[in-house]
Amino acid sequence: MIKKEIFIGFIIAIFATLAGFYVYVEYASAYNFSESLKIINEQNLYGKILVLAAIPNLFVFFVFLKKKQDLRARGVLMACLLLAILVFVSQFF
Repeated sequence: MIKKEIFIGFIIAIFATLAGFYVYVEYASAYNFSESLKIINEQNLYGKILVLAAIPNLFVFFVFLKKKQDLRARGVLMACLLLAILVFVSQFF
């Protein structure tokens, strides 16, 4: 039961990050989606974009805390740590 709740929080955080990435690329960029992805790839901006895309995880985390779902909030934190490691690796290696 505990692992299931943590996994649910982890998956929700991944989806929140993907949604944040989509919203950023689609609406904050002056280009369309495919051109934005091409620019991100050419200029190696994955780390910077992923950091901005992780902002919705903050809201998800506090919603879980407000609802007293601490294990799901722990899953969100684990997803954020994984994302931080991915950003670190993409920036320096």
